[in-house]
Amino acid sequence: MNTGHRAVLSMLDEIRSLARPLSGFGNLDGLVHRAGAGRFVAIGEASHGTHEYYTARSRLSMRLIEEQGYSWIGVEGDWPDCWRINRWVRGQSGQDTGVHAMLAGFGRWPTWMWANEEVAGFLDWLRGWNLERSTEERVGFYGLDVYSLWDSLREIIGWLRENEPDAVPAAMRAWQCFLPHHEDPHEYAWRTRLVPESCEADVVALLSEVRNRALAPRDHEPRTESDEAFDAVQNAMVAANAELYYRIMVRGNRESWNIRDHHMADTVDRLSEHLGPGSKGIIWEHNTHVGDARATDMARDGLVNVGQLLRERHGAEGVTLIGFGSHRGTVIAADSWGSPERVLPMPEARVGTHEDLLHRALGAPALLEFGKDRSGPWLSAWLGHRAIGVVYQPASEYGNYVPTRMGGRYDALIWLEQTSALRPLHHEAPPREPEFETEPTGF
Repeated sequence: MNTGHRAVLSMLDEIRSLARPLSGFGNLDGLVHRAGAGRFVAIGEASHGTHEYYTARSRLSMRLIEEQGYSWIGVEGDWPDCWRINRWVRGQSGQDTGVHAMLAGFGRWPTWMWANEEVAGFLDWLRGWNLERSTEERVGFYGLDVYSLWDSLREIIGWLRENEPDAVPAAMRAWQCFLPHHEDPHEYAWRTRLVPESCEADVVALLSEVRNRALAPRDHEPRTESDEAFDAVQNAMVAANAELYYRIMVRGNRESWNIRDHHMADTVDRLSEHLGPGSKGIIWEHNTHVGDARATDMARDGLVNVGQLLRERHGAEGVTLIGFGSHRGTVIAADSWGSPERVLPMPEARVGTHEDLLHRALGAPALLEFGKDRSGPWLSAWLGHRAIGVVYQPASEYGNYVPTRMGGRYDALIWLEQTSALRPLHHEAPPREPEFETEPTGF
């Protein structure tokens, strides 16, 4: 027996020793209790278009809310869109509006990432849970992402007009600076590359103005930050970071990835501070954001992600990182950025990858929890781990694997042998104007 074959057998044995069958959500008991002991749990997905990932993540989140006191959810979505959902699930607005109509408000491609039956079912449940509880006990739903430059500027202007009308000119200066670019981040970013002028000074000044107004004391009393003021400040943060993100992204600089993930991790911190020391947060993002970047080849290129930053900043408070994986099936994705979604085949995992070994060792859904010792042959092995984005080419499957040391990347892995495509609420309409890619470059 050669050394390579013995090494594979050792890895298969370790996988079997860590795995427990996942025949129902009751099998998640140990993971629920483990995550309940901390303040943050980040739950990933190996694609944005898989029914089982969304369903299992939703059920795990329900149990964390019901049994372990988790009080807010932050997702890989735009702040303004998710703030509207947040107000709905907490009973603050739109109570005569159904969940499908609320989700129809997501306008940024790919709308199916949030406007789908799986998310609709969870949000309906969350609203019902909240309405049976006091206002203080209701669970919020927030967007962590950085893309919503123009939508956030609109929200800031609206808040200032209602609360601080004399500060509206500062917002309009930022708006007028961006206005010639017709809400096209690439047009704006390319101009700054060709001409060394940008809207940075205007948007940073706006952020300072909104912060000062939102947190200024009134009548010699410290001013507490209301939800509405917090929303305004967060929109100003989004505008400032989005301006930087788009400007860096168009230059092909890998730092755009770090700008985005730092923004998402900083938003987690701001939410935690705003919601109080007793709050506990669930983060929903792709595995590439949730799994610690130091256990992937991202670290070699100087990239960080949300999972790494959560561990670095909040390890003492308790952080649990949970990944997903599957062997084969179907998935919702697009052939190119901005094009309509399709149900695409997801081929069997490539030989020698983590997914291939999990399939060979288990052949059925399972939960694998990792203990303190992660030096075993599989947990310490550097192997490919499949990651499918919103654009997917099954014929180019080789490029969808991220070199990963599983024991360092996650604290637990949910393995689903065969998965199926997400169920969008509606088909993606062809964009009225060309849709420009906003994923970070260099990854």
